[in-house]
Amino acid sequence: MMVNLFFFMMIIIFIISRFINVGLSSSLEHDSHLLKRGVVQQKYLEITRPLPFANLTPSCTLPILTHDFGNTMGLPPISVDYTPPEKCCWKHVALQFNASCKGVHEYDRIAAVWLDGVDLFRTSTPEPTVNGVFWTVTKDVTRYSSLLVKENISLSVMLENLVDDVYTGVYHVNVTFLYYDIDDMGVPLSSRSNRKLRLVDDVFVDNRIRGDKQATAADLIMPISGNGGEGFWFRIQSDSELHGKSVIIPKNTYKAVMEICVSFHGYDEFWYSNPPDSYIRANNLTSQRGHGAYREVLLNIDENLVGSVVPFPVIYPGGINPLYWDPVVSIGAFDHPSYDIELTPFLGVLLDGESHFLWFKVVDCLPFWLVDANLHLWVDKQYTGSDCQVQAKIIDSGTPDLEMERSSDFEGLDGSCEVEMKRKSQYRGWVKSSAGNLTTTVSRQLKFKNKIKFHDKGNEKKVKQKVKEKIEISVASERGIKISHTSLKRKYPLTITTKSSKEDDGTISMLSELENELCEKKKWSEGDSGSCSSSLKNGQKCKGRMNVQDNVVVQGEATTEQSYSYNGEASSYSQEITAANGRLINDTANYFNLASFSTM
Repeated sequence: MMVNLFFFMMIIIFIISRFINVGLSSSLEHDSHLLKRGVVQQKYLEITRPLPFANLTPSCTLPILTHDFGNTMGLPPISVDYTPPEKCCWKHVALQFNASCKGVHEYDRIAAVWLDGVDLFRTSTPEPTVNGVFWTVTKDVTRYSSLLVKENISLSVMLENLVDDVYTGVYHVNVTFLYYDIDDMGVPLSSRSNRKLRLVDDVFVDNRIRGDKQATAADLIMPISGNGGEGFWFRIQSDSELHGKSVIIPKNTYKAVMEICVSFHGYDEFWYSNPPDSYIRANNLTSQRGHGAYREVLLNIDENLVGSVVPFPVIYPGGINPLYWDPVVSIGAFDHPSYDIELTPFLGVLLDGESHFLWFKVVDCLPFWLVDANLHLWVDKQYTGSDCQVQAKIIDSGTPDLEMERSSDFEGLDGSCEVEMKRKSQYRGWVKSSAGNLTTTVSRQLKFKNKIKFHDKGNEKKVKQKVKEKIEISVASERGIKISHTSLKRKYPLTITTKSSKEDDGTISMLSELENELCEKKKWSEGDSGSCSSSLKNGQKCKGRMNVQDNVVVQGEATTEQSYSYNGEASSYSQEITAANGRLINDTANYFNLASFSTM
C-alpha cells in the first residue's frame, strides 16, 4: 500500500513538473509539437486592421532580401546593402515580410529585421507542416523615414533555426519595401466591405495608436542595441545583467522618445505563469521556470530610472496549445508590439554634450529575454553650428513611487500565490528652441496584478493577470498656456486554465482555456483646436484539449474565437473570426473609411 501510494505521488510530481517546466510549450525549445497531416499548404494570419493606403499601388517596390534560413543556430544575421530606389517620390513606406516553410518536428522561431542596427520588425514563425505553411505581414515603417532615405546602409535579418536529421524545416524568407507617394487626408469617403470565410490578404500591421495626423517622423534614430554578432538585440539571462549603450545626442535636439522592443523566451516564455521558487523547492520539482510571475523592463539613463515596460503577453504559435494557433495566430505573434517612453523631460541631462549610458534590466527574469531599443530624436534645424544649442532643464525628476506585495499559501502541490505592483511617476522639464520655451510633463500610473492557483494535487492550474496603464503627456508654453495634451490608457487582462493528467496509454492529456485581450484608448488635443480620439479592443478566447507523447501532440482539438474593433477619427474597422481544428469557420469584417488618401 505504501509502495503504491509512493508510486502514485511520483506520477503526480512528474506530471506537475512537466506542466510547469514544459507543459505550456516553448517557442525555441518547446516539447508540445503537432505533426499535422494536411493536404495543401496552409496560410496563417494575424488579425489586424488594414491601413488606409493598403489597396493603393506603390509608387516604388524594392525587393531587398531573399534567403533560405536553414541551420542558422548560432550564426550572425544575414545582411544586405540598402539604398532607397532612385527617382522615387514617397511619403509612406511599408515593410513586407513573406515567409514559407515545409518540414516536420520543427518549432516556432523568433525573427527580426534591423536597418542600420535599428529594430524595424520582430516576429515569430508558425510551426511548419509536411505540406508547408506560408504567411505575409506588412507593417507601416514610415516612422523610420530618416533611416529609409539613407544610402548604403545595412539591412539585417535574424532567424535562428535548427536543421538536422530530426528538424527538417527551412524558412524561405522575402523582405520587400513598398513606397507610397501619398499626400495628407483628402475628402471624406465612405466605404463598407463585408467578407465571409476569407483570409485577410497582405493587411498592414500598425501596433500603436497614432497621435495627431500632423506628427512627423524623427529626424534621427539611434539604435540602443548590440553589435550584431548574435543579432542586434541584447540577450538578457538574469536580472543582475545590465545591457545598454553610451550615446551623445545632437545639441539641437528638442524632443526624444525611446522605443523599446522586447520578447521573452526559454524559461521565461510564460513568465506570467511561473510559480515562486519556494513552491518548486518544497515539492522537489525539476522545473527551472520560477522566480514568480512578475517581470518589468526598466530603462535607465546613467543611474536614474526614467521609464519601464510590463510587456503584453504575446503567445508564440507553439504556446499553451499549438492547436489554438492554426491558422489564426495569437495577438502580436506576427508583429510584436513595441513600447514608447517619452524622454523629452530628460533633455536637460542629455544635452550637456557628454556621453550618457542608456541601459536596461529585466526584473526577476530568467534566461532569456531579447531587448533592444530605438532612440527617436527630433532636431531644431534652425539651431545649427557649434554655437547653436537647444537649452533644456529638468524641473521634476523624482524617483517613481513603487508599491510591491507578494504572498503565497501552499500545502503540498495545491495553493495559490499572488503578486501586486503599483508604480506612479511624474517627470517635467523645459526645452528652449526656435519654437519657444516649452515645458513637457509626463505622468504615468501602472498597476499589475497576477494570481496563480493550483488544485487537484497540482494537476489544475489557473493564471489570472491584469495590467493597467495610464500615460499623460502635456506640453505648455512659458506662460503656462496648454500647447498639446495626449492621454493613453491601455489594459491587457489574461486568463489561462489548464488541467493535466496521465492517461492509461502513457500520454499526458491537457485541457486548456485561454482569454487574452489588448485594449487601448488614446485622446489628443492641440491648443483650442479641439480633440481627437481612437480606441482598440482586440480579444481572443480559446478552448482545447491535446494528448502529448514523446513531445508530440498525437491527438487533440481546439477552437479560437477573436473579436477585433478599432475606431478612429479617419476610419473604423471590426472583424469577428472563428477557427476550429485548423480551419476558418467564420470570418466577417466591416471597414468604414471616413477619409481617403490622395496621391501626387
